[in-house]
Amino acid sequence: SDRQVFDLWLAKSEGPAPLVVFIHGGGWMAGEKTNYRDRDIQPFLDQGISVASLSYRFILQAMDQGVVPPVQAPLHDAARAIQTIRLKSVEWNIDKTKIAATGSSAGACTSLWLAFHDDLADSKSADPVARESSRLTTAAVIGAQTSLDPKELREWMPNAIYAGHAFGFAAKGRSRPQEFELLLANRDKVLPWIQEYSPIELLTKDDPPVYLAYPNQKTPPIVGKEGPDPTHSAIYGIKLEEKAKEVGTEVILAYPGHESEKYPTIREFLIAKLMGE
Repeated sequence: SDRQVFDLWLAKSEGPAPLVVFIHGGGWMAGEKTNYRDRDIQPFLDQGISVASLSYRFILQAMDQGVVPPVQAPLHDAARAIQTIRLKSVEWNIDKTKIAATGSSAGACTSLWLAFHDDLADSKSADPVARESSRLTTAAVIGAQTSLDPKELREWMPNAIYAGHAFGFAAKGRSRPQEFELLLANRDKVLPWIQEYSPIELLTKDDPPVYLAYPNQKTPPIVGKEGPDPTHSAIYGIKLEEKAKEVGTEVILAYPGHESEKYPTIREFLIAKLMGE
């Protein structure tokens, strides 16, 4: 597909360079690899970190292609890009043991899915790309959806409306809230999909550290209460942080009034994790 492509900026580096992969947002319905600009990319290159920015198939495209559930297309496209980069890592002077992902909203959810999902590498595949690892060293994301389970989401945020389209409940003229209600009504039928594609379901103690930023949180986040912009609420972060404490992984959560002193920005976190703290 014309969307299964990425751009690559190679840092000037003595040895193999770490890599940050940018995964754009847009609800898996819109956006472009060119959403990222020099101001996003150059600070990493200046530190000796290479950068990739990828495009991927959208939900409606996936539905046209018969991908079930459609969210598999954007997520597996992102994994495939990382596997492709690993295969070419010698040629591109990339350290395949130091690959991070970043993005906002849907790109953030994709990054977390990659960080927490078991390795998609298939050592027996005839396809050399498929034999490479899909795992990340770390992820640092903005406005991430950490769950796609409608029941869980309504318990966290009674006004949650984001997840239905991921599982194929999108249709012409159908709104996000309508998609969500359909997913809720069909939850039992699609539970195996939720368990496979909802990041929080996948978090285990062998997963890498992640940084969750919710810079647009307008009011103090209160679990179980309606708040502004439930699709990018810091409540997603609060709940992932709780799970991380249970399983014993590192999650750093930042939102207005609750900043991280150690890592004031996503960029500082990524540089620290990739360049060795």
